[in-house]
Amino acid sequence: MAQAIAAWREAGGHGETDAFAASEMPAGRTYDLVVAISRSGTTTEVVQLIERLRPANRVIAITAVPGTPVPEASDAAIELSFADEESVVQTRFATSVCALWRAHLGHDVAALADAAQVLLSQPSPDLTAFGQFVFLGRGAGAALASEAALKFREATLSWSEAYPSMEFRHGPISVIGEHTLVRAMGEMAPGLERELTATGAKVHRSAGDPMIDLVGAHQAAVTLAAAKGLNPDRPRRLSRSVVLS
Repeated sequence: MAQAIAAWREAGGHGETDAFAASEMPAGRTYDLVVAISRSGTTTEVVQLIERLRPANRVIAITAVPGTPVPEASDAAIELSFADEESVVQTRFATSVCALWRAHLGHDVAALADAAQVLLSQPSPDLTAFGQFVFLGRGAGAALASEAALKFREATLSWSEAYPSMEFRHGPISVIGEHTLVRAMGEMAPGLERELTATGAKVHRSAGDPMIDLVGAHQAAVTLAAAKGLNPDRPRRLSRSVVLS
């Protein structure tokens, strides 16, 4: 989510914007503002990062659960309690954070929601014949491709990968074939679809915006999980939040 937000923000001319996993943010950098995203508000790495950043950096938290360690450690918090969810796998909170930022940047979020609703009203295709799922995108679409691949791994226990679409020719295309479904998250690199279909892989075209495609990927993951007899809300070895001792 942070990577997609950074791409949209920079593309809108709002200045340089970095995005890091909390555990990988370089030390010693200072920013006008740091935004910490945590659905549960309890993730240990996020709390530790905020404590390290302050008071040299101003930190705003975005969370679904007020009164938890992440917003309490921050200078201010945006609470999206309506977007909290019982599922271990994040879908509603993730898309809500993106919608919040896109509305802030002047994007037509209402039109995106309408388009997503139309997509969700259509039946999800049977994906049980595929053993590999690849998500490709550019810019914010590349970031949301990573998010979609993660959801497929979590909910369906499938082999799923994500790449910037221009990078797919640089090696990964060698392992796809008739067992592969490639989903485009927004704009795909020119000429790439032709090369993909030549391998025997099936290509699922974008619905026009990577956030709409992400919602479609969520629906497809739930459908595939059900077909495999899995509970998409409770993936094995995962918990709602990673809290370290």
